[in-house]
Amino acid sequence: MFAFWMSDVHSVGGYVTAGSLFALGIASWQVLVALVVGILIVQVFANLVAKPSQRTGVPYPVINRAVFGVLGANVPAIIRGLIAMAWYGVQTFLAAQSLNIVFLKFIPGAAALLEPSFLGLNALGWISYAVLWVAQGALFWMGMDAIRKFIDWAGPAVYVVMIALAVYLVATAGIGNISLTLSVGAPMSFGASIPVMLSAIALVVSYFSSPMLNFGDFSRYGRSFAAVKRGNMLGLPVNFLFFSILTVLCASATVPVFGKLITDPIETVQAIGAPFAILLGGLTFVTATVGINIVANFISPAFDFSNVSPRRISWRMGGMIAAVGSVLLTPWNWYGNDQAILYTLGVLGALIGPLFGILIAGYYIVGKQRVAVDDMYSKDPAGRYWYRKGFNPNAIWTLVTTGAVSVASAVLPPALGVVPWLSSYSWFIGCGLGLVVFWALERRSPAMPLLDADDPTVDDGAALGRA
Repeated sequence: MFAFWMSDVHSVGGYVTAGSLFALGIASWQVLVALVVGILIVQVFANLVAKPSQRTGVPYPVINRAVFGVLGANVPAIIRGLIAMAWYGVQTFLAAQSLNIVFLKFIPGAAALLEPSFLGLNALGWISYAVLWVAQGALFWMGMDAIRKFIDWAGPAVYVVMIALAVYLVATAGIGNISLTLSVGAPMSFGASIPVMLSAIALVVSYFSSPMLNFGDFSRYGRSFAAVKRGNMLGLPVNFLFFSILTVLCASATVPVFGKLITDPIETVQAIGAPFAILLGGLTFVTATVGINIVANFISPAFDFSNVSPRRISWRMGGMIAAVGSVLLTPWNWYGNDQAILYTLGVLGALIGPLFGILIAGYYIVGKQRVAVDDMYSKDPAGRYWYRKGFNPNAIWTLVTTGAVSVASAVLPPALGVVPWLSSYSWFIGCGLGLVVFWALERRSPAMPLLDADDPTVDDGAALGRA
């Protein structure tokens, strides 16, 4: 669990996200407070998602069958799978950019490959993308044990390089020239800084919302729920804060060393210029990005797409569907387009909040943490999770209504230029509404079964003293 979160945090995106918070105009101590509060919220939510899957031993799309219905669970599975597919392509493209730098530094002839292009990507980009696509596919095909060993190694490796990078930059800049205040412009008053702090907290939670939603895919392997919680404590607040400090040190030192603030680690390594630094840094950040891609964007759609038709789509086939789909989406053509991201990933990402709220309400509030595991694998109309033709209408209607509100809060403010801050809280809006509306519908017209804790076919997650 610790290594899982290390892989999620130690990425180019994680580096840029943490570094960017220090340029919002608020004081350093306020940024640290925002980071702590944000990551503690993530920890609480991750624990909530972890428990049902750890208790029952099933992945995220399967535990959803208890709430959405045996067939209805395909709806959240497909949504989460599409999000992961899109981000899988984006992360592979970002890792390919790091690999491009290595090729250009050590193979001078590679520069000639920058001219010819196909579908919007130059030949060198295609080569780097293909190398990483095949490497990730091979690692995934080797199975969960190989993936576990890879992330156990990848996370600490990034730490070693980050520490070395911080030491080098601080030594070059001089410790007296390092300032943790990276904000630009006039200092904010305390009152004016509160909304910025809240936005920073929301940004941290939103950044981790995707892996947080399908964390059950990994917590199902936990020896106990207590062990999962320990891993989350180490991997989130402890690990995230230490990584953030390293990020800030590196970003701060770029100002005196290079004369400008650089929050992108790839650009920092490239600016150093030394062959060894480019080779080590480039390959390390490739490794880091592959790590988060595997755990957040490969395993998730593997379970999600396999859930749609388990007999026809194996776990490995589900993952490869996502891998092939990521290429067909040509992420390099739209990743740099704010409008394209807003109306694709923005819409899909806004649905994560409602899906989270519905699952939490279904398992903890309505279901009382009781799950009939065998019934989640049965299409018998008499099964406890068959509901109405395999769908729980309360869950579907909740997703449709609250999803529309969440999407509107994410897309309309930036598109129309009104209350732009509202889009930062779309996850919280969707999550809160999803929880409340589903609970209200289940109270008005109950669909989920009231299970007996003493039934031997029922797992009672609320029972004390059970593994």
